[in-house]
Amino acid sequence: MSRYIMVIDTRRCVGCMDCVVACKTENRIPEGYTRDWITETVRGEFPSLSMEIRSERCNHCEKPPCVGCCPTGASHIHDRGGVVLVTKEKCIGCKACIASCPYDARYVHPEGHVDKCTFCLHRVERGELPACVSVCPTHCMHFGDADDPHSEVSRLLASRKGHTLMPEAGTGPRIHFLT
Repeated sequence: MSRYIMVIDTRRCVGCMDCVVACKTENRIPEGYTRDWITETVRGEFPSLSMEIRSERCNHCEKPPCVGCCPTGASHIHDRGGVVLVTKEKCIGCKACIASCPYDARYVHPEGHVDKCTFCLHRVERGELPACVSVCPTHCMHFGDADDPHSEVSRLLASRKGHTLMPEAGTGPRIHFLT
């Protein structure tokens, strides 16, 4: 069984937003909504400052609180790669999953169902990379199977320091940021 993750090299990300545009185009995201976004974090005190630029999205958690609180089972973990998905036909738009997500990674689609990043599972199942990864001009985004010790994502995690967002939430995020 595979366990899909994304690894983002924050030393290479320039915040160009190509990933955001590719996602919106590939997934036909309505104007004014997004499944991914760019975040900049500045740390330190002048003159010793550092800035981290991150491409963020749903973290496809190991223990997703959005799945456990969904009253209809619309939010679920897919068998393939452990990707967290929403079945729009089952979603009643109650927003319990939105309230439970510590990463603010979901939104209510204008059609009334909740929407979020899917790791472009439709592309992955065809042997392609997620749209965001495939267009990144700096090649800072990597996608693959964390359970395969020979995969690029496994090698990157073994060779570099990194972090996840809000590990204290206990969700087991599958987006890793290399520092």
